[in-house]
Amino acid sequence: MFDLIVKGGVLPDGTRADIGITGNRIAAVEILPDDIEAGEIIDATGDLVSAPFVDPHFHMDATLSYGTPRINASGTLLEGIALWGELKQIVTVDQMVERGLAYCDWAASMGLLAIRSHVDTCDDRLLGVQAMLELREKVRDYIDLQLVAFPQDGFYRDPTARENTIRALDMGVEVVGGIPHFERTMHDGADSLRELCQIAADRGLMVDIHCDETDDPMSRHIETLAYETQRLGLQGRVAGSHLTSMHSMDNYYVSKLLPLIAEAGISAIPNPLINIMLQGRHDTFPKRRGLTRVKEMQAHGIRVGWGQDCVLDPWYSLGTADMLDVAFMGLHVAQMSAPAEMARCFQMVTETNAQILGLDDLGLAVGKRASLVVLDAANPIEALRLRPARLAVVSQGKVISRTPRGDATLSLSGRPSHLRRRA
Repeated sequence: MFDLIVKGGVLPDGTRADIGITGNRIAAVEILPDDIEAGEIIDATGDLVSAPFVDPHFHMDATLSYGTPRINASGTLLEGIALWGELKQIVTVDQMVERGLAYCDWAASMGLLAIRSHVDTCDDRLLGVQAMLELREKVRDYIDLQLVAFPQDGFYRDPTARENTIRALDMGVEVVGGIPHFERTMHDGADSLRELCQIAADRGLMVDIHCDETDDPMSRHIETLAYETQRLGLQGRVAGSHLTSMHSMDNYYVSKLLPLIAEAGISAIPNPLINIMLQGRHDTFPKRRGLTRVKEMQAHGIRVGWGQDCVLDPWYSLGTADMLDVAFMGLHVAQMSAPAEMARCFQMVTETNAQILGLDDLGLAVGKRASLVVLDAANPIEALRLRPARLAVVSQGKVISRTPRGDATLSLSGRPSHLRRRA
């Protein structure tokens, strides 16, 4: 007797299996007898059944704020940062929580059940931190929201960012963030990494750095991050997000750099939608598109996961909370067109991203958390091609969203009309 059976589905590796769920755990992944009893049965015959989608890089405190107080006219990263500086002076905790809840409902309907969000700590009031901690508690029953203490205006460059970042960690934010390329000098950037990594080591925390998000090939803070990771024994707990300068670096230097990143066990999180939109804005032609060296890093054994980064905020005027959109764009820009490469792109937004976040209990195996998504597609490559309806989303053993086959219509508010509301 199971509480829920997802019957007849096709797993990402092509295996056909039923998934039996008891409570909030997967109890069976096998072909079950047709007459077995269950509290509920989802007919997934021929449909792709996957572990949930995971987003390793997002900015929840800014999401769904597009147009407030104005639009990013230049479309550049720096104007986006300046615009966010204006917005955070007028935004309230309640507004950030409300927008965050709308986004999390939207994400859940897409099968996106774990999100790592950077939260700005360059605000003495720490309103964003308060809002995101409140949001994390509100959505904990259906979404894992992991928070990064992120000094957006520079750990040293902003006069109170260091103190406020430590305050945010004391309040319960669980990952240490930074932005070394935004410090006043390269030297300050390297020093910020040394101190931030030391803070993480002392507290036993993970690290996720906005690292070298620039077209400048001389921005090489990833080298310092790799060194500090090894010096402090942080292997497997550190991620470098964006790494866009690597697309412009000298090939000889990269041939030295990639083995260092692999040796340090650092994960890489490119954000293709945002990277190709924001980078190369100062170029004429040929125009660089900003995505880091994804295939080359994977060839060195570096763990690489696709991130969403932004949806309808000061930096990005689009977005759908769909990690398949992210992977679809990523495979195009990284030219990952071989069947094995496309399948790996699907894995990057599910399994790999869960590993980056340290969510070892996600996955389609006995004993894992009963969180999964049923897609109207036959296999991962078809899912990437079609970005199909999520026929059912199960979070911690409960069906939280259903979409009729062929119907993926979303409401203009960003909340899918079919999403089951929660108390």
